[in-house]
Parts: sequence; structure tokens; C-alpha cells
Amino acid sequence: MGKASRRPRGERADRSARPLPAPFVARPFEGLPSETDWVAMREIVPAATATVRFAKGKAPEGAPDEVTIATVLPLAWPGLHREAGEVLVGIQSGNASGDTSRDIAQAIALASAAEPGAPVTTLPVSTADTVRLQDILDLDAPFELELHEGFDFWVADAELDAEGKESLERANESAIPTVKLDAAPSAFWCRIGERTYVRWVLPFDEDTATNALARLHAAGESHLGEDGRLLGCFRSSGLLIPVWEVDPGSEAAEFEDAVAAMKTRIDAAAASTEPLTAAERGAKAGLTNRQVTLR
Repeated sequence: MGKASRRPRGERADRSARPLPAPFVARPFEGLPSETDWVAMREIVPAATATVRFAKGKAPEGAPDEVTIATVLPLAWPGLHREAGEVLVGIQSGNASGDTSRDIAQAIALASAAEPGAPVTTLPVSTADTVRLQDILDLDAPFELELHEGFDFWVADAELDAEGKESLERANESAIPTVKLDAAPSAFWCRIGERTYVRWVLPFDEDTATNALARLHAAGESHLGEDGRLLGCFRSSGLLIPVWEVDPGSEAAEFEDAVAAMKTRIDAAAASTEPLTAAERGAKAGLTNRQVTLR
């Protein structure tokens, strides 16, 4: 009987030296200013930008003082270093690890190091050693979302050839009309085809948010305004995004009062420490069954 084969010592050492994979983080944007707007940009807003600033001494080598965060860039690039020096990062380009915060921070570093005019076309898998956004950004700087009707921000003042213009026109045609409502953080009116919705990223953990909506639904208070029907919820980045279908002929401004009233009801329901009643548990089960996890 032959001796069992042994793994060479060098191979064992090489394996132990490999960086550990990035740990899964359920709420990757927690701790950042406007966590809910980060989630909205990541999942439900088609065309938007916001500016972030680095904490003192934390900017990656070659990075400007500020970086533009965008929903999406051409060809779903993770990043772009413009000729003029501006660095853009697209956060809808997909996950490379279990921590979106690390992935975006890595995209910032790669775009900063890229030659002016060059995109970042792929994103390596982040590891446990990859820094997080919370490690490098100025957490006192506001994260202010700017919505755009289309994707003209891709090109700034650059001249496009015929192919580029055609690509931009296709992207603009696909952009869902979306309006940010003022009555609550991260609440958005949008029109998709012939149907109109209000989608709202709630700031509570998923279970607290689901319980709050279940309490309202069981009490017959989950309608938005007179006719806005709660269809269900998305789950994304550890937060809940309820969706109401509203009058298809309505406009965004018509829902400011309704959203303000709903915010008051949701906040009160989320603050409740009472156990759910049988009716509320049934409502929660129904909501949970209709939840969809994004990414």
C-alpha cells in the first residue's frame, strides 16, 4: 500500500497567504450619510449623480478631492477617469463580492489610477483587505442626490461620434421618468409604461420596516392617499422598498401630502414595541410572500 501523498509545504504556505474573501455585509451603506439614497441609486433610480468627498488623508493615489457617484455609466463600466481629471463611479455595475461598499471603494481607487480618458471595464473581487467607503469618505459631507432626465451627464462637454450619439439616445429613451419627492427621504414617483408608482426606501432594518407596514395594512392604513395600493416590497442592501401603485394619470406633486402622512404613520408603527396581533402577523406573512430581493 503506497504512502498517502502530502501537499508540498510551499503550496500550503501560498494558500495561507492568500487574502480572505470580503465578508458578507447585509447593509453595506450603513453608517454613510443618506444610506437610503445610496440604496435608491443602487436599485431604483435610473439616472442620478451625487458627489462624495474623501476624509483627510484617505484619498486613493491620483484621486481628486471629490468623486462623482453615478447610477450607471456607459456599457455598465464600474468607473471612468475623464480627460479633464474628473472621476466617476457607477454603482449599478453589479457586485464583485459580498460587500458592495468595498466594491465601490475599489472602483474609486481603480478609476483614480486609470489614465485620463480611460474607463474601468472590470472590477476584481474585493477581499477582506479592501477598504470600505466608510473608511475613506468624509462622513460629515452631505450626500445630495441629483436626478437627471437622461444620461447626458455621461459625456459632459465631449463631442460624440455618430455611434456614440446613437448609444446615448437609446439609453435616454430607456430612462424611466422619476421624480424625488420632498415629503420623505428617498421616496420617488415614477412612471413605467402606462402605470405609475411611488417607491420608497425605508430607513429601518428589514424586519422593523416589515412589521410597521404589517401593522398599517392590518389596520387598513396602508393606502397612499385615497387610492394608492401597496403592491409589495423589494429588499435591497438590508433595507425595504415598499411600492404603491397610484393613479396612472397623476403627477409627482400630487403625492407630497400623502407621503408626508404615510411617513408619520410608518414612523409611529416602526417605533411600536407591542407584539404583533394575529391580524398583523397574517399581514406580515402576506407582505413577506410578496417581497422580492434585488441582487
